Order: sequence, then C-alpha cells, then structure tokens
Amino acid sequence: MSGLDEADDTTPLLRDDSSSDDSQNEGYRSRWRSIRVMYFTMFLSSVGFTIVITSLWPYLQKIDDDANASFLGWVVAAYSLGQMIASPIFGLWSNRRPRREPLACSIFINVSANIYYAYAYLPKSQNKYHMLMSRAFVGFGAGNVAVVRSYVAGATSLKERTGAMANMSACQALGFILGPALGACLSFIGEHGVTVNVIDLQLNMYTAPALLAAAFGVINILLVVLVLREHRVDDHGRCIQPINYISEDSVDVSEEMEEPIDQAAVVTSNILFFIVMFIFAVFETIATPLSMDMFAWTRKEAVLYNGIIICGIGFESILVFLVVKVASQRVGDRPVLLAGLAIIFCGFFILLPWGNHYPKIQWADLKNNTLVNQRLDGAMTANSSVEPTGCPYEQTWCQYTPAIHLAQYITSDILIGVGYPACNVMSYTLYSKILGSKPQGVYMGWLTASGSGARTLGPVFVSQVYTILGPRWAFSLICGMVVGAIILLSSVYHRLIAFSVRVGRIVD
Repeated sequence: MSGLDEADDTTPLLRDDSSSDDSQNEGYRSRWRSIRVMYFTMFLSSVGFTIVITSLWPYLQKIDDDANASFLGWVVAAYSLGQMIASPIFGLWSNRRPRREPLACSIFINVSANIYYAYAYLPKSQNKYHMLMSRAFVGFGAGNVAVVRSYVAGATSLKERTGAMANMSACQALGFILGPALGACLSFIGEHGVTVNVIDLQLNMYTAPALLAAAFGVINILLVVLVLREHRVDDHGRCIQPINYISEDSVDVSEEMEEPIDQAAVVTSNILFFIVMFIFAVFETIATPLSMDMFAWTRKEAVLYNGIIICGIGFESILVFLVVKVASQRVGDRPVLLAGLAIIFCGFFILLPWGNHYPKIQWADLKNNTLVNQRLDGAMTANSSVEPTGCPYEQTWCQYTPAIHLAQYITSDILIGVGYPACNVMSYTLYSKILGSKPQGVYMGWLTASGSGARTLGPVFVSQVYTILGPRWAFSLICGMVVGAIILLSSVYHRLIAFSVRVGRIVD
C-alpha cells in the first residue's frame, strides 16, 4: 500500500471539504447514476427496435397493397442503414460537445420517427415508402449507441469497465426479450382498435407499440437532461475533466494524449466485431425458414417455437454476461473472446447436414392442395385449406441435401447463445481498453457502424446462399468466417491490450 493510500485510511479528517469522503462519495454516486442512465438508454434502444418487429409485416400489408416480402427486407434493413450513417456523426458530436446534446437530439429523432411510423397509414398513396423512411429515422436515432458506449468506456476505470460493459449488454439483451413481449401484449387492442379523431390517430395493435416506444423515449430524454452528468476517469479510476472543457484547475491529460493509439488493434477489433455481428444476423435471419424447411413447421408453429427459442437465448445471454464478468477477471478479455469464437464455430459446425434422412418436400402438399372438390353446380374449386409445409420444391438442394435434426438445431441454438454474447461484450470492451482515456466517440461510432453494416449485409448474404445452395454451403462459409476470425485474433493477440498496459502505466 502506498503512502497516499495509508493517508487516506488513517487521516481522513485532515482533508479539506473538497476532498472529503462525502465529496468523493457524491462524485462516485453521480458517476454511477449517469452510467445507469446509459444502461437504461441502451435498454430502450433495444426495446424500440424489437417492439414493432412482430407486427411490421402485417402493418405493411395493411397500409399498402403493393408491398411484398422483398420490400419488407428493405424496411428491415433501413434501420441498420440509418444507424450505420448516424453512428460516426453522433460519435464526433459527443467528442466536441457535452454528450447530453447528441443523446437528447438522437432520442428526440427516435421519438419523432416512431410517431411518424404510427401515422404511416395516413397518406393516400406510397404508404410503404413512408414506413421505410420512418424505420430509417428510427435507426438514425439509434446511432446514439456509439455515444452510450463511449460514455461508459470513458466513465469507468480499467477494472470497472468489463463489468459495466457486461451490464450494458445485459440491459440490451433484456430489451430484445421484452420488446416482442410488449408488442404481443398490445395485440389485445386488435387490428381496428380505437380512433382518436382529435389527432386523426388510429390506435391499434400496429401503431400502439411504436407510440409506447415514443413514450419511453420521452422518459429517456428527461433522464438524460435531469440526471446525466459529464464524468471521465482515467484507467486508474482517477477523475479527469473532459478534454473539451479543460480549465485552469483540471487534471492535465496532455501526456497521455501524445501517445498514439495502436491503429492495427483498432482495425482488427472493428473486423472482429463485424464478423461477430454478421454471424448473429445470419443466425437470426435463417432460423425461421430453416426450421420450416427442415421440420415441416407451419408459419404459426415456426413463429411460436422460434419465439420461445429466442426468448430462451435471451435469458441465456443475460446469464452469460454475468459469467463473463467473472471469467474475464480471472483469465482476461482475449481468452474469453477466443473461447466465444470457438463456441460459435461449434454451434454452426453442428448444423452441417449429415445422414440419409431428407427433408419433406413441399410438392406432395401441392398435389394434395390442387385436388378439386365438386360443387353442386358443377364448378371446380381448389382445396387450399391445408397450408403447404416442408422444403419448397423450387429449392433444388432439398432433394439431395440431408435434413438437419431437431436435436442439432436446439444444440446449435444453445451454443450460439453462449458464444455470441461472450464475443459481443468482449469485442467492444477490449476495443474501449485499446483506445484508453482519449475521447472515444468517433471510434465507437465506427465500431457501431461496422456492426450495423454487418446486420445489413448478413441477411442478404444468407438469403441468397441458403436459397440457392442450401444449408451445407451457407453454414460451411460461416464456419470458414469464424476460423478466419480466430486466425486473425491469434495473429494480433499480443497487440490487443489496454492502452495503459501498452504504454507501461499499468502492469497487465
């Protein structure tokens, strides 16, 4: 223990009011109050994304007869594209101004976009494009994730950061779980609901989730304005003034600012995060069509069973985040990231088809459904009461590719539910440590943009490869990507270290 630590322990009464325990504790409490506001912001960002997901397609069909499944893909992708564009912008803003400003502005955009979404039915034509724009603006507002991550990274010490990032990821996962649940609860309003003539609003099962997300956003703005305070600490946990507001009595951080960031480690971290997000986007996109093709589930069964599985993975992720905090303290961040990638590889490798059992082909159902019933007047009508199930005959690989067993599918879900959250939280925790105490807004903006780009490209990739070539090719390519990520991580393993460790201020 140093002499300074001994003085803190033995002579607390000798300090003046500005450095008293009460003053120090108040600063500590204010810092963690602000961090918890960031947790809540991340939670609401996830809720805002998922609360309308289950009703998105029927709402689109209701307001515009010309909308098809291909356009739905653009509507879904619009969110990620908006977030990808906004993340670097809000990140740069947060470096130059108080972070309360970009946060409040982005949440306001989010609130307005959700209200726009609720009124997308109102125009007389081209309603699908109004929905597309509203989802793009919702995603643009969600670009504040970069600001949230940079704030938490800058307001925590090296020792606190992994735990804080894990807590934030747990809040994000909880939002992904509760969002669809809230949307389902609001379905009791019904498709017609009630009409509020004063504001020309149809309050129904499609518009209510977006309006609830907007109400959450208003609460979030109030918390940001009233509770959030600017806090920055160095890797040791000592408070420093934000670089934008250096005054005569602020701590001098110029010495640290002179040290360059390891750009190779930064680029590698962005690539690894892109791969992790790309893989999970593939996983969540392929789940429903894969299960319908392989297990001959109906649409209703696929939605129900996969919904249960996704909720299970969400709760599993929360447990993983708690375990990651302990594991990273014992073995370090890099081994946890490496182990997570290995587990993801196992999850997709298990999905590779094998054996001599083949999926049910849909043409058998098509034959049955084209059987005609003789009416009393002699007219012939098709019997379409039975929904076709199984692998569509248009997918020629169904005829020669073995079926994936349900046990394979469930085991894969469990493994990916362990590997993905571990990789996710370790990716940006390690990234924030590599950046050190420098303002991280722009860098976190690029990280968030790379994740958004992955969530945009992943569904496009898997829909094309899976439809044309089948699961064997799709999952083999994913396994190859994971192996590439493991090789990349191993090759730069020694460079993915905290800034303070690299410059010799903290011993690893």
